[in-house]
Amino acid sequence: MAASTPCYSVAQISSYIKGLFDQDFLLKSVQVEGEISNLKYHSSGHIYFTLKDEKAAIGGIMFANYARGLKLRLKDGMKVRVSGSISTYEHGSSYQIYAKSITEAGLGLLYQRFMETKQRLEDMGLFDPSYHKPIPKYAMKIGVVTAPTGAAIQDIVNITHRRNPFAQLILYPALVQGEYAPASIIKGIETLDKMGLDVLIVGRGGGSLEDLWAFNEEEVARAIFDADTPVISAVGHETDVTIADYVADLRAPTPSAAAELAVFDVRAYADAVRQKKERLGTAVHGRFEQKRLLLSHGEARLRRFDPRTRLNEYRLRTAYAQDGLESAVKRQLEASRQGLSEKEKQLHGSMEEAVSRARERLETALLDLRSDMDTARLNAAHRLDLSAARLDGLSPLKRLGSGYAFAEAHGRALTDAAQVSAGDEVKLYLKQGSLLTEVKSPEETDHGK
Repeated sequence: MAASTPCYSVAQISSYIKGLFDQDFLLKSVQVEGEISNLKYHSSGHIYFTLKDEKAAIGGIMFANYARGLKLRLKDGMKVRVSGSISTYEHGSSYQIYAKSITEAGLGLLYQRFMETKQRLEDMGLFDPSYHKPIPKYAMKIGVVTAPTGAAIQDIVNITHRRNPFAQLILYPALVQGEYAPASIIKGIETLDKMGLDVLIVGRGGGSLEDLWAFNEEEVARAIFDADTPVISAVGHETDVTIADYVADLRAPTPSAAAELAVFDVRAYADAVRQKKERLGTAVHGRFEQKRLLLSHGEARLRRFDPRTRLNEYRLRTAYAQDGLESAVKRQLEASRQGLSEKEKQLHGSMEEAVSRARERLETALLDLRSDMDTARLNAAHRLDLSAARLDGLSPLKRLGSGYAFAEAHGRALTDAAQVSAGDEVKLYLKQGSLLTEVKSPEETDHGK
């Protein structure tokens, strides 16, 4: 009777397989060359990655104690040579390479394709900044070409609603990874470009070089370049750079940053409008106040040079002169009377002869006094008549009464026909009333000749 086949636990089988790996001399110290993918620097200091070529892939890990001595900064797509051992992890039933050192072995295939495409499009001029269209400052209709699910569209929606709830988002649900992703992204760009939107956001969340590869395809780059609508690229994280970033009108480091760049903050805009309105109101009020002060000064100057004011001044001066003249005559008469009284007193105490002589002298003095008074009165009256005549000659009203008129145009007095042109309005002030006339043809005459 044949013996029954023994049964083992999963742990026993995993331990046995691990023993086979550990006892294999070749696998204890091996060098493997391949392309890095799915690279991750863990917070613990460990480095996780996948090493692959055209036919196969193997997981890899470099523990922190070895990673600290690594001088090379690893990147997805980099072709490297890994030295270490190959073993299996019992709890996961998978084998992987435990790296002790990693050296660069040349550019990986994807990275090489990336550089070739970049150089070719750059030589064609697709990256020239002169082709970049400006992003509208106040975009209200924003198109988004990305996956309908995932953090990217959620971040864009949340930031848009926070900054401007009135903005309209139009999503084209595109494939952003895999074989059919380039065609889907191109279709999304072309579809939204025909809708007359303000700006397009094209992108996705982070990932490996393979995950982001659709945005490195030349066809996608040409679709972005050919779009009439300004395009913001938002692919991966800040450290991720794709061909789409070079050809887009503006590169955003993340989808969230793209939303910040595309959507203006409506509250900040309202605050700015309010501040400008307040500054405008202050400026207008200040300008009106300035003009009001200028008008007040102009009115004061006009009143100062008003002919009626000047005439009143001359009348007042004439009145003062007349009052002074009358006072002088009164003082002289009073002084003469006092002298006469004194002489009369002296005569009463003198002899009859002296009285007679005094009377004779008195009569002579009276005659002289009357003559002097008449002469002084005539001279004063003559000076008064001259002043009155000179004042009357300066009166604009008298000239107006003689048929003359005072002409004014453009707010100033006219003294020369060259001051007006045909069609200008001229205001004529007469002795009674005024006339508003229109110049037909100014004629210049030199009255000084």
